[in-house]
Amino acid sequence: MTTTFRFETDAAGIATITLDVPGKPVNLITPEFQEDLAAALEQIAADGSIRGVVITSARRDFMAGADLKDLATAHDRGMSADEAAGFSRALNQLYRRLETCGKPVAAAINGLALGGGLELALACHYRVLADAPKVVVGLPEVKVGLLPGAGGTQRLIRLAGIANALPLMVEGRHLPPAEALKLGIVHELAPPEQVVARARAWLATGPEPVAPWDRKGFRVPGGAGQQNPAVAQVFMAGNALVAKSTWRNFPAPVAILSAVYEGSQLPFDKALAVESKYFGKLLAGPVARNLMRTLFINKGLADSLARRPEGVPTSRVGRLGILGAGMMGAGIAYVSAQAGITVVLLDTTLEAAERGKGYSRRLLDKAMQRGKGTQAAADELLGRILTTTDYADLAGCDLVVEAVFEQRDLKAEVTARAEAVVPASCVVASNTSTLPITGLAQASKRPANFIGLHFFSPVDRMPLVEVIVGRRTAPGTLARALDYVAQLKKTPIVVNDSRGFYTSRVIGTFTSEGQAMLAEGIAPALIENAAKLAGFPVGPLAVSDEVTLELQWKITRQAEQDLGARFQRPVGHDVLETMIALGRLGRRQGGGYYDYPEGQPKRLWPGLASHWPVREEQPPAEDLVKRFLFIEALESVRCLDEGVITHPADADLGSILGIGYPAWTGGALSWIETVGLEAFVAECARLARSHGPRFRAPRSLKARAAAGTRFHPLPGAGRAA
Repeated sequence: MTTTFRFETDAAGIATITLDVPGKPVNLITPEFQEDLAAALEQIAADGSIRGVVITSARRDFMAGADLKDLATAHDRGMSADEAAGFSRALNQLYRRLETCGKPVAAAINGLALGGGLELALACHYRVLADAPKVVVGLPEVKVGLLPGAGGTQRLIRLAGIANALPLMVEGRHLPPAEALKLGIVHELAPPEQVVARARAWLATGPEPVAPWDRKGFRVPGGAGQQNPAVAQVFMAGNALVAKSTWRNFPAPVAILSAVYEGSQLPFDKALAVESKYFGKLLAGPVARNLMRTLFINKGLADSLARRPEGVPTSRVGRLGILGAGMMGAGIAYVSAQAGITVVLLDTTLEAAERGKGYSRRLLDKAMQRGKGTQAAADELLGRILTTTDYADLAGCDLVVEAVFEQRDLKAEVTARAEAVVPASCVVASNTSTLPITGLAQASKRPANFIGLHFFSPVDRMPLVEVIVGRRTAPGTLARALDYVAQLKKTPIVVNDSRGFYTSRVIGTFTSEGQAMLAEGIAPALIENAAKLAGFPVGPLAVSDEVTLELQWKITRQAEQDLGARFQRPVGHDVLETMIALGRLGRRQGGGYYDYPEGQPKRLWPGLASHWPVREEQPPAEDLVKRFLFIEALESVRCLDEGVITHPADADLGSILGIGYPAWTGGALSWIETVGLEAFVAECARLARSHGPRFRAPRSLKARAAAGTRFHPLPGAGRAA
């Protein structure tokens, strides 16, 4: 009796395994599934009346691979590389038994097949794939810091050739049915309702139950081994591309290259052993743990609104008002209209409002040029964006997002005018990136309905929304704001009110550290490249240019006015003031730390050297890498101490998805655990001696290190402190 699939045999001697793993949203590889399949394979091999096997699914999709919630704990459980390799070896033995059971096996792939699910299908002798719009196949393990560990690295290259297979695994790309057929990954396409019948039709031909690589004289398509010039070129190019795109911070792409290079020259069973060896090293390491925990498990919890207050009915925004049609307002209008929401886009002039709507038109035109979408769909979306200068048009809005300039008086004015016409139940949200929500709510007649929704630019590409709870924000308002974020299919983090909230506070330390380095005489190119070496998408000087130095200066001046004697000038602020005085205000104003010659790539402004001469002896890039990683992690700890962040997972998600903290670290607080709390505190002391008190470890962090209290609990240890 199996619990993870139905096993049936008909009068024609065809056994059908219909996958249906209980308790999971999709079919996943679980220990129970492995036990069930092993038992079924022995029955199939021993039963002479069974002539062939079809494997399909009772669910919409075929199978999605292993359960990441279990794999993500391997590193924290202290699993050795060899022990971790055991997971791969067990699956390889199981799928190899399927492949060599003596009966022909056909996979009727009725929906998406990813990771271990595709690897199950690859171990079958014949594969029929559903030809439907949302069906894809792929081996995306690299995205969670792993490699395909159930034969994928070896079967895929033997089907599609190394040149075709390597990019799919190194990039983790999904393939639509037509492309999978073209590469030889599947044998046949069929409508979803016919995949089982087509698989049975193949079995009716009496095929020989032998995989191509088990036939005498088999060769990898396109060649293998270092003596093959074409293949050698593929590996050379692959190594270069991996180095360029990952800066060697992610071990999985390199491990995939190694497993394929070695395995392609070995007999198949030895090749599987090589794959398991590399899989074990990755699974036992911290990077895979970091990626799985933050970007899949904790992101999944955030996307399912884990921070949503209980007992509040689910809501949907039908009509949205946006105050301000600038870059942010225009982006919010686009993603909202894309989600089916009617948008009232308001600005001081109709020309400005139409210009904001034009942003959506340009995005849609670009999409159609890439073959995505139709003119009819674009027209429908644009029809949902209504431009206006009249506040009366906001009547009936469920939510209003204020997206005007970072000026408190202006925000107060537009908030009051909007509240005069919207229903009393309407939520008003500010898209401010730094101004405290509690202060902005003073302009509202209904502060319980007031909240912060901090989007990131460009809104259409950035997945995060920082939801800021003011002192008087009601739980129901938070719930409705989160429901709106979910409508947009974006990832929310919930933070409590403070100046700069979480993300702006933390990225401010990054840009300030870059300015401090410039003042120290460190070469600007070294500063920027060290940040990229760490895994940041761009350096601190480029970030400053994008957000504009003028905005940074205004934010600092506002903080100084508000805080008075409590204000502390950010490190490197003298550099910022000098740039402002020089009129170097940022990219949109013509240039800042960089020049932006028309039609050419940006380049660092040569004038930097005359104001901050480059010293003769430069520090190692690794020292700068450490400063960038540590300063943001320390500010994250301070945010946790102050209650700005209440869940470490939100700090990790916010730092990666919102401000570009390197993904391989798992986020700012996960990075501290990756280093080790005691080692991190000790390094903070060294950095503080060399670079100043901003690197001192907070008292709370020292206490955690002494007590061994982690931000994220060990498996079975309960909730994080």
